[in-house]
Amino acid sequence: MRSLGVGNAQPEVMRILVDESEGWLKAYDGKDRLVAMFTVTTGSQHDPLPIGNWSVKGVAYNPPFTFDPELFWDVPDSENKQRLPPGPNNPVGVVWIDLDKEHYGIHGTPAPEAIGRSKSHGCVRLTNWDAARLALMVSPGTRVEFRK
Repeated sequence: MRSLGVGNAQPEVMRILVDESEGWLKAYDGKDRLVAMFTVTTGSQHDPLPIGNWSVKGVAYNPPFTFDPELFWDVPDSENKQRLPPGPNNPVGVVWIDLDKEHYGIHGTPAPEAIGRSKSHGCVRLTNWDAARLALMVSPGTRVEFRK
């Protein structure tokens, strides 16, 4: 995290709110005070943000990425499954915050310049440094709300 300029001392977050219309992720502590706010990319017409209430299952740092063509509408199913190595340039960046909604998470990106300007395959995408910082704030059970 140090190479991303992220310190270890981060506030504990009890609740995350992602409002698709605002383009922000807001993180709140146990007293419901706003402690962090990040610009995000969310969903698309083909893969909308899954509106609802979820929770954090866990966090993976420098995760590999499993490319499964069956999960992407814009890739022929005839393509082979691939496992891409960990690193800041893989599709989920340096952090995957796993949610209890299967196949969905909050994660980094190899293209920080596109945050807030592009669409995703349904997940919530942040810059790698924001995703790394948020990962230090959450724990299993942190509540996550996605709204329009």
